[in-house]
Amino acid sequence: MTLSMEAGLSLYIHIPFCKTKCPYCDFNTYQGIEDLMDPFLGALCLELELWGRILGHPPVNTVFFGGGTPSYLPDGRIGEVLSVARAAFSFEEAAEITVEANPGDLDQTACLRLLQQGVNRLSIGTQSFNNDLLTLLGRRHDTGTAVAALEAAYTAGFANVNLDFMYGIPHQTMAQWEDTLAKITELAPQHLSLYGLTLEEGTPLQLWVSQGKLPTPDPDLAADMYHRAEDVLSEAGYDHYEISNWSFPSYQARHNLAYWLKRPYLGVGPGAHSSLGHIRFWDMDSPRSYITQVHNWKETNPSPLDEITVEALDIMPQVGGYEYIDSDTACGEAMFLGLRLLGGMDLAETSANVGCDLQTHFAPQIKELLAEGLLEKKGSRLLLTKSAYLVANQVFTKFVG
Repeated sequence: MTLSMEAGLSLYIHIPFCKTKCPYCDFNTYQGIEDLMDPFLGALCLELELWGRILGHPPVNTVFFGGGTPSYLPDGRIGEVLSVARAAFSFEEAAEITVEANPGDLDQTACLRLLQQGVNRLSIGTQSFNNDLLTLLGRRHDTGTAVAALEAAYTAGFANVNLDFMYGIPHQTMAQWEDTLAKITELAPQHLSLYGLTLEEGTPLQLWVSQGKLPTPDPDLAADMYHRAEDVLSEAGYDHYEISNWSFPSYQARHNLAYWLKRPYLGVGPGAHSSLGHIRFWDMDSPRSYITQVHNWKETNPSPLDEITVEALDIMPQVGGYEYIDSDTACGEAMFLGLRLLGGMDLAETSANVGCDLQTHFAPQIKELLAEGLLEKKGSRLLLTKSAYLVANQVFTKFVG
């Protein structure tokens, strides 16, 4: 399949460094490897250059620096990476460029430098406005630092800021959550991401719960917290546009929307995932191996590609794996990703995009879910009912697997 890049792609840039790794985190991140920062950034810039060349310098609509802790990089390094990316690709004039940041890394000077380097959106890992819970989560900031970081971002000139929060944390009470919601509405960030805590296998937090050192999170209380957030944030003028995301009008996260709408994206950096054409692939996890293999890739002098194929990926030494997305998988993914958006999905439009009549393909599943009150139809749109938001995975499994 010839790659269609005319509408542009989204670019994810993975920064694997953390000053400290939080006990709930299972992302591909590391602490204590700061000696790799310089060689890593060199390899990252080289990977950007090579992808830009072989893809024909396509348009880029959004950029997201994730991790890890991108704000932990030394001053100026985000700008250096962006300069290389701009030379390797063709940036949309109004491209959304987001950097994930730890509150403790953001004073006014740091925010000004990020703005000057081309960043126009911040995503701040706040997680809670309760200091005891922040300590339990292993965060290296307190509530005062988080509030100061947001104020510094606004004073520097940022007009688009997301704050991340967690609920369903061990020992967390509804009163604490109410206090956090009240503080959120007082500060009024443009965008919010609220995530129920997941005890990921192999993380310290999961181990502590399994050993009885921490109580098992109460799913009923977590559900009550979610519903309370819905009410409070609606009253404060936020649009609940995706299961875990709220924003003021016109401040939806464009980068994340690209994922939910199944648009093409390229990931660079160790463990970063990409989806181009009918193939999803990812770079190897180890930062050390990644650095070596990106340089090895350069030595192969890769040529421009009209399409991404498994044969092409097989000779890219930094690629850790790939999977071919067949028609059934593409149809299923279109359903569960589209239904994450609470405005629903236009079945005819999405069917045209994936080349499959979804209404017919999934007729039994749709009929069953409509009867159970988990889905509803509004004109040509299919969407989750409000009662399905917290059990959305039960809906999604009907379309995959």
